[in-house]
Amino acid sequence: MAMAVLVENQVKRWTYDDYCRLDDGERHEVIDGRLLMAPAPDTWHQNWVGELFTIIRRHVKKHHLGQTFVAPVDVVLDATNVVQPDLVFVAAANGRLVERRGIMGAPDLHVEIISPASVQTDRYEKKALYAKFGVKEYWIGDPANQSIEVLVLKNGAHELFCAASGKGRVRSQLLAGLEFDLAEIV
Repeated sequence: MAMAVLVENQVKRWTYDDYCRLDDGERHEVIDGRLLMAPAPDTWHQNWVGELFTIIRRHVKKHHLGQTFVAPVDVVLDATNVVQPDLVFVAAANGRLVERRGIMGAPDLHVEIISPASVQTDRYEKKALYAKFGVKEYWIGDPANQSIEVLVLKNGAHELFCAASGKGRVRSQLLAGLEFDLAEIV
């Protein structure tokens, strides 16, 4: 995700209900009650999102595993944590989470494509947040460094499962059989 900017002078603790009332045409997220605003992502980011979405969605549909979504889609983890990961997968067994307005609970897989300005948020804040809410797999894509890290949830924290840079195999523990060469994206 492009750089998220903390909306200035916040004293208020934001909730999902407050978030739903926003109507300013901007992209927002709420993390631990703080309202963040993000500008539109750059073209490298969008290309990576599109390529990964195509690869993941094709695999998910072929094997009838669940549903795949691309941003913007609201993921409401709780009343004070609303995020819009770049890609989201919800397993068929968790299909009840998918509502018309968004995903109400923790999806099985989140993918974030970082930019230089979003490193802190995506690598640390969201990683901890996603682990706290039980997201089983978290991918961090980095177009500037042409790398992807696949993290899996173990004992309440995300640990590295596999990584590739430039080229090399990327695979998912969650989506059995999903494997591709990073060179297909970069």
